[in-house]
Amino acid sequence: MTLNELRYVVALARERHFGRAAASCFVSQPTLSVAVKKLEEELGSPLFERASSDITLTPLGEAVVVHAQSILERVESIRHLAQGHADPLHGVLRLGAIYTVGPYLLPQLIPNLHTLAPHMPLQIEEGFTADLRRRLKQGELDAILVALPFDEAGIEVRPLYEEPFVALLPASHPLIGQPEIPLAALAGEELLLLGSGHCLRDQILSACPECARAQSSGQMGETPLAGSSLETLRHMVASGLGVTVLPCTAAGAEHYAGRLVTVRRLAEPVPHRCVALAWRSGFPRQAAIDTLAQAILSAPMSCVKPC
Repeated sequence: MTLNELRYVVALARERHFGRAAASCFVSQPTLSVAVKKLEEELGSPLFERASSDITLTPLGEAVVVHAQSILERVESIRHLAQGHADPLHGVLRLGAIYTVGPYLLPQLIPNLHTLAPHMPLQIEEGFTADLRRRLKQGELDAILVALPFDEAGIEVRPLYEEPFVALLPASHPLIGQPEIPLAALAGEELLLLGSGHCLRDQILSACPECARAQSSGQMGETPLAGSSLETLRHMVASGLGVTVLPCTAAGAEHYAGRLVTVRRLAEPVPHRCVALAWRSGFPRQAAIDTLAQAILSAPMSCVKPC
């Protein structure tokens, strides 16, 4: 078993294609194919299921990739030490964030991080939780920002801050006369939510069974309306199409100067989410993770509190 074989296995798990995996490793496809096959023969079991149009990991392959990535990271850490670049706050940090966190946290986070670690720029990617989870495990991302619950073997999780959900209503809506709105009261409205795949949608429907029943029964129109982003939902509310529920950091009523939309608190028990930072247990730049968490927790977000 060699480090190159482990690199090839990790690359093939990431690319799901022999040609692309070989190109990413700067070797020929036959070289990579032979090396992967040699490792499988040594282990006595296949790491990949090969089909004409798809390559998938076997259960053993999934476990091997996790360990291989950890080994390669440790080797890379040794290389940095040997080159005299032991400062974990130097170099790019690859950060992933779910769609409903990134646009609202990053403008607050980046100035803080630039002060704390001016030589650690962020490479930022947004995605669904499932995709970020996969890319973190495969070593394509160093850390991710997700909403709890988040549980994965070999992954460390640090809860950061808790933010309540709020209602966003058209400025002329009858419910704006109430200082706090029961979440169940929105079940009878045209409730605009994100589409399938967004964990925020699931969290809202879980907190409001009446809303979930209304969505599934079609009471909110023949086809429940869904937005592709929180910004899209905000614009639809401003246009008078319906109401929505957003994390407080994303409420952003100021975008319409209060003339078209109004933010109202939700009545107790107020639904909320806890945003957390997750990274692989073997990631060698622990100080970078700690500094990133410090930058987030010192961000000026008045409506949140530590988890």
